[in-house]
Amino acid sequence: MRRKKKEKRELVLDAIYDSSLISKLTNHLMFSGKKSTAQKIIWGALEEIKKVKKTESPVEVLESAIKNVTPMVEIRPRRIGGATYQVPREVQPDRGFSLASRWLISAARAKKGKPMAKKLAEEILLATKNEGA
Repeated sequence: MRRKKKEKRELVLDAIYDSSLISKLTNHLMFSGKKSTAQKIIWGALEEIKKVKKTESPVEVLESAIKNVTPMVEIRPRRIGGATYQVPREVQPDRGFSLASRWLISAARAKKGKPMAKKLAEEILLATKNEGA
């Protein structure tokens, strides 16, 4: 176990939207270090959102979708004596974002027949309405 808590690295903000949320989502979406491909997908999804929701900023729509998908409580195994119990615990904000983005991306990947940007935009829009997978 570490003696001191490791400092978090500073994240480079997104080039177009200047948002740390989008750069984190880009990193979650990325396969095999292909960041430019992941950025194109996310920027395309945000453009699709901009077409549908003309009054709201696409970053605000994404934030509300992440907020709706983020869990408040999760169960964690806790060993007491010889038995292992499932104990509910509050989710830390970083873990909540990580789970929410992972769920959004996996739901978009599960859909078939459309480009990834469109699938991701659909999942984000459904998440803002508290619907979807």
